Amino acid sequence: MRSPIYQIDHLVHRYHGQPVLDIDQLLIQPATIMGLAGPNGSGKSTLLKLMAFIMRPDEGQIYFDGVPALPFGSVVRFQVTLLTQEPYLMKRSVFNNIAYGLRVRGQGEDTAGRIHEALEMVGLDPERFSGRQWSELSGGEAQRVALAARLVLKPRVLLLDEPTASVDAVSSELIRTASLRARQEWGTTLVIASHDREWLYDVCDEVIQLFKGRMTGTGRTNMIFGPWQEGGDGGFHKRLGDGRRLIVPAPPHAEAIAFIDPAAFRILDSPADPVAEHEACIDGTITRLSLERHSGRLYADVRAGSMTLVVCVEAAHVAAMTLHRGWPVRLAYRPERVQWH
Repeated sequence: MRSPIYQIDHLVHRYHGQPVLDIDQLLIQPATIMGLAGPNGSGKSTLLKLMAFIMRPDEGQIYFDGVPALPFGSVVRFQVTLLTQEPYLMKRSVFNNIAYGLRVRGQGEDTAGRIHEALEMVGLDPERFSGRQWSELSGGEAQRVALAARLVLKPRVLLLDEPTASVDAVSSELIRTASLRARQEWGTTLVIASHDREWLYDVCDEVIQLFKGRMTGTGRTNMIFGPWQEGGDGGFHKRLGDGRRLIVPAPPHAEAIAFIDPAAFRILDSPADPVAEHEACIDGTITRLSLERHSGRLYADVRAGSMTLVVCVEAAHVAAMTLHRGWPVRLAYRPERVQWH
């Protein structure tokens, strides 16, 4: 088995004395695609900056290729690159923006050819865009140029922090495609932080869930925020709209977040099917069916009032092909399987 390209041990990082990241251990294998999912403030951007070796953790160690690595150290300086949500371009032409990294690395051979290839990868015509100034680009074009400036280096690791969050649909698709080509053509390891969970689950070998700086698991999950209301029977629930309620056990505190495993839900064969004792039900509509690439599991997005729940489809439904987009379904689950954070 190949050694991990990243090994993170007992990592802690703080801002103004407050811990924002606390990861006991994380291993990432070479040439894989790792996804980072979680709400704003969960630590995704901080983790990527630490993995890009532009910051030093307050505690713990990050190993790169089995060697302890330091910010801007010679071991990682020319092997890892980070693309942030906001494209930061120098006040110069597109050609010179992309050429900068090659010149810093002393890689001046066939500069023009490599820059043209990088521009073509992100869907920009080299003849039209090479001579343009940074100020003449749209937001989507600027982000694609920023990505081309990283792809031209053929990095061993490409870190992407919400790379498509602020761009148009065409640029978004081109950025995604070009990023995946880096793994396919050069064996580049990708680590992607994104709120676009469907993209992550479609392309990633593994998705790590982050919440308040801690890893809460891998794979898909339902993260549900309050407010939580107490019912007349002493139970608790969240109102989903249209008369629907998500029944939960008593939350440990008012700001608690509920986590529900997609496998905790079962899809009833028909709305009239009886439910087991101590089960709760929610009615919804299937909005999407997706096959998880690395596990082969089928998942359904079920819209229930104002919320979309992710449900793992049982083998019997897969075999019978009884589910379709737009169909109404009833979900049954045991509230005690709700976990609180």
